[in-house]
This record gives sequence, C-alpha cells and structure tokens, in this order.
Amino acid sequence: MRQPRALTPLLLAGLLLTAACGESGSSGTGGSTSTSGSAASGDACAPVPGDQLVVLEDDQKLQNADNIVPAVTAATAAANPALVPALDAVSAALTTDQLIEMNAAVDLERQSAEDVAAAWVEDSGVTDGLQQGSGPIVVGAGNFTESTILANVYAGVLDAAGFDASVREVGNRDLYLPALISGADLQVFPEYLATVTEALNAQVNGANPTPIASGDAQATRDALQPLADQVGLTFGTPSEAADQNAFAVTQEFADQLGVTTLSELADACGDGSLVLGGPAECPSRPFCQPGLEETYGLQFAEFREFDAGGPATKAAIQQGEVSMGLVFSSDGALAQG
Repeated sequence: MRQPRALTPLLLAGLLLTAACGESGSSGTGGSTSTSGSAASGDACAPVPGDQLVVLEDDQKLQNADNIVPAVTAATAAANPALVPALDAVSAALTTDQLIEMNAAVDLERQSAEDVAAAWVEDSGVTDGLQQGSGPIVVGAGNFTESTILANVYAGVLDAAGFDASVREVGNRDLYLPALISGADLQVFPEYLATVTEALNAQVNGANPTPIASGDAQATRDALQPLADQVGLTFGTPSEAADQNAFAVTQEFADQLGVTTLSELADACGDGSLVLGGPAECPSRPFCQPGLEETYGLQFAEFREFDAGGPATKAAIQQGEVSMGLVFSSDGALAQG
C-alpha cells in the first residue's frame, strides 16, 4: 500500500462546490415552510421515516453531468504521453458507489483520505499495464474530502505509471484554475465536468454566456475541449462517477412505492402529496423544484427550507419531515449500511 501523502498548502483555502441549487449552508436550517402551486389531495407520497437514504435516478437528465474528469495542463500532457492515459484508467474504473464509500470512510469512519485513496488504487487493479512516464507531477486537491481523495487516487496511479506525483491542497476554482493553466505549480486536478465547462465558458466568452453543459456527459465533454484548447488545458475521459445534485428518499419510502427513478415517482405521486426539502433558493432554481415540476411533472404539497444537501436536509428525510430532499450524489451518507 502506498504511503500516505502529506498535503501542503499552495493557495488560500476555499471550498469547491458543484451544486446548482446553491452552496451548502447558504440557507437556513430551521425547516420553514412554503406551499407549491398544487394542493395535496391524498397522502400516497407523504414522508416515510427511515435510516437509509437512497437517490432516485435522474432518468430524464434534469441535472447537468458533473462527472469526475481529469484536468491537465496542455503542455504537460503533450510532453508526457503516458499522463492522460493513466488518469483515464481511473475514469474507466471509478463508480459513484465507490466514491460514496470512500467519502463515507473518511467523513464517517474517520480514516485518512490518503489511506482510503491508496486502498482503492491497490484494490481496483487500475495500475495494471499502464504506459510508463517519468518526472514530477503536482496534483491539486480542493480543501474538501472528495477532492482530497481523488487527488490522492490520481497521484497513486501516476506513481505506478513512473511519475513522481505529489498532492497539494489548493483553494477554490478562481484560485487554482489560473495555476493549472500556467502549469508552473500545478499540472493535474480532479474536476467536475459540467461545472468546469461553464467556468471556462464564462472565462472565454464573458459573463453570463449561453450555457453549453447538459445532462449528457459526452456532449458536455465535446463542448468543453474547444474552450480548454483556448486556455491551455486538456481533459481526459469523464468517469461514470459523478457528484451532482440529486434527490433522495428513505429506502422505506422507495420500497413502499416501488420506485427507483424520478419518472416512477411522478407516476406514483399524482395526488400532489409530496413534501420537498432543500435550500431556500430551491423553489426558484431550474435544477431544483421548477425542474422537477417541468421535467418530471411532479406536484408538491409543500416545500420545507433546510440546507443545500447538508445534515439538516438529510435528517429531515430520515425523520419523515419531508418525502424527498436535495442531496449530493456522492455523499458518504448514502453509503449502504
């Protein structure tokens, strides 16, 4: 097993968040209520308490595809032909369920991110048959659990491919993206596909450009690379693993209705009895309540305000205060017990 890596600060710490409905903690947690335009005529989809949370599949792709994708300084990638293929090997192997388990191991079981990443690299077999390279590579990590895990996964695989990889903790995208583009202090970063696409869209095309990211990962990747070419970056293959807005219910609720997707939920809940929980901005954001109503035809009896995918929303789902709530798809709290 690879030895744990010490993280050294590169830039001021900041928090990378990818939620389209608002940053975690941006709303109150008191559970204030408001009603939607539909009045409940039954209780078929009223909240059902339970300990295990499950995400309902976004089968009509309401959410943008925030799949994990390796970002690399273009000059570094060109000079090191083995670099991007090694990172793509991670993308080919990593799943959202594995990301959930790794986040849970760090956040809930208090294991170190370095040890958890090293165990995944060893157990996945991802290093078998890698092309070999050489030379130092610095992998950036945001100052939150998932990014630190992913950075150490990348570093472990790059070590196995012959590079001398190290991990440095960095700040938010406004701070680390220029460093990644320059390549002087940072050459690799685990990114989120749709979010970085829109960040580069704004950088290249100015404030408030026409959005180009979508729920289609390949189409978003295709739209991203021309922007990346203009700023000196290249991107590898997106992973199946994603960290994006999602909507969770209790396992008991899902079992009672026999649903695994949001479309199935809409079919089962025509009586307008659903209670939705999330951040204060959810009723006005297209990726939250309006999107659920317009894309899936869901009807809500009530919206209750909590946080953005944080402990208050998750507790409200588990305690039966809401039928469903906004979470993040790779949250360690979704790990199956």
